[in-house]
Amino acid sequence: MEKENLGALRKFVVPEFVFGWGARTLLSQYAKNFAFRHPLLVSDAGVMEAGWAEDAASRLRVTNVPFSLFSRLSPNPRDHEVMEGAEFFDKEGCDSLVVVGGGSAIDTAKGIGIIISNGGHILDYEGVDKIPLPIPPLLCIPTTGSSADVSQFAIILNGAEKRKISIISKAIVPDVSLIDPETSSTMDPLLTAYTGMDVLSHAFESLVSNASSPITDLLALEAIRLLIKHLPPESGLSDVSSRERRSAMMLSSLQAGMAFSNASLGLIHAMSHSLGGLTDTPHGECHAILLEPVIAYNYEAAPRQYELIGEAMGLALGENPKETLLSFIGELKQRMGLKKRLSDLGIIRSDIPRLALGALMDPCLVTNPRQPTLLDVESLYERAL
Repeated sequence: MEKENLGALRKFVVPEFVFGWGARTLLSQYAKNFAFRHPLLVSDAGVMEAGWAEDAASRLRVTNVPFSLFSRLSPNPRDHEVMEGAEFFDKEGCDSLVVVGGGSAIDTAKGIGIIISNGGHILDYEGVDKIPLPIPPLLCIPTTGSSADVSQFAIILNGAEKRKISIISKAIVPDVSLIDPETSSTMDPLLTAYTGMDVLSHAFESLVSNASSPITDLLALEAIRLLIKHLPPESGLSDVSSRERRSAMMLSSLQAGMAFSNASLGLIHAMSHSLGGLTDTPHGECHAILLEPVIAYNYEAAPRQYELIGEAMGLALGENPKETLLSFIGELKQRMGLKKRLSDLGIIRSDIPRLALGALMDPCLVTNPRQPTLLDVESLYERAL
């Protein structure tokens, strides 16, 4: 990829992490290393049902340190849930955060930490670098591959406005992440497919971001190569629990997460946040619907980056690389059974102006390679109906 200045200053921030099968078993040791006195264990109903929250709880018990459990959270975490969690943290006398779950649980824990250290309401911190004080120690055990465990992003739903807000700050980068691919083995096939779309979106948007760097490019391209090689090959998503496949998918998520956390995101995420806020639709599902229209719109602003994406996917791009890339993504979605459009979520044309306005307010747009107008965004939502 051509860069105007390979020596341009770049800051790259990631937490300490341990990656590999069995990484979660190090929780008790890290709890001792961090001198946790009373951690708040944050998880959700699905992760608890799968047994991963209890797995973590059993390892905390080994430390002989008391902990409290907070699990009253939704797939798209609400502002009031963050505030309830912060109140519970304070009431229980907690000093640290351990989170077991996907992006929703991790973002909730980040939000709780923001309020504990800085006060106010979580909606006060929308935007970039609005958090003056660091949050309490935060240890993550991710279970899906959302990359929230290595990023400086938290996405919270403003319940009153039905709008997702983006909070972006180095103050909420976790202290350590224990990334164990085994925890993803209990994801159902559909969630696995949507997570794959999430990882691709992270990689795509970091590559075309106007804040990308040779470091983030390297990670994003490798994430694409690895994910495409190991994504389930057919609509039945057979063999999704194989050790090799799960390890590869979790590693690609880590790589894409480190890339986007430092290069930021773009229009796919801005539009997905607005859509998810209005419809309460899972993040990866929104990406699957919006991926192709946004790539088609952005292509002219970053043609070489998109060609590199196609090459990383193993495509023979030919004379029309744009159409080859878009066609392949469409075929990939079909193979995984991802066929929904906005109309399947209940979206009608009269919703589009509201969705477009929400997307234009999102800070992810700042690093999109092409700056859209309101009419542009409305048109893209129209194409996805």
